[in-house]
Amino acid sequence: MLKIEKLNFSYDDLKVLWDIDLEVHQGEIVTVVGSNGAGKSTMLKNISRLVRPNSGTITLQGEEINKLESHQVVERGIVQVPEGRKIFPEMTVRENLRMGSFIKSARANREENIERVFNLFPRLKEREKQLGGTMSGGEQQMLAIARGLMTNPKVLLLDEPSLGLSPLLVGNIFEIITEINRQGMTILLVEQNVYQSLRIAHRGYVLETGRVVLTGKGEDLLNDPHVRKAFLGM
Repeated sequence: MLKIEKLNFSYDDLKVLWDIDLEVHQGEIVTVVGSNGAGKSTMLKNISRLVRPNSGTITLQGEEINKLESHQVVERGIVQVPEGRKIFPEMTVRENLRMGSFIKSARANREENIERVFNLFPRLKEREKQLGGTMSGGEQQMLAIARGLMTNPKVLLLDEPSLGLSPLLVGNIFEIITEINRQGMTILLVEQNVYQSLRIAHRGYVLETGRVVLTGKGEDLLNDPHVRKAFLGM
């Protein structure tokens, strides 16, 4: 579905990503874990075309997307839910969802998709007319994910969805991610919460200082001695 080959990226003279190879197959949850500053979010920005790589290729279903603009990547079916939620705080829940269906192909099914995400997130249905900025952090994260789903993406990129949430809400968010995947969504998940994210992943990658140092099944990485020592304190 999504493939990255030999991706290199620098902010001016600062090298951030080094020869990244990564694949996401249809129907998978693939998790990329690593400490703060490892390059996880930068990798997603390269996929979304928010920044442009120095070298390497990114393909979606065999089509190279390196030269596309961000809106064209969305039209092809890659949607990113950004770190920190970044909803529209002065808009209602429904208005935020409508903003998620701005591309032409999503407009025809807008109301159908709103009902679909309301079924997935009943809390949002209850707060349909509430301003996004007045909701809790967990509710705002639900809204950010729901807004991403409004475009009918082929691949959903999730950037640190548990960031800043209470332990109880973190569990809820990962349950929601699992349910979205169960319904057929392909997901590339970037997370600092190593245990929760690898627990639900089909496969995972460990990123350290811009390099992939380990890859494997989620459960195998959870049991890997390096991962347990470096990220789980075991």
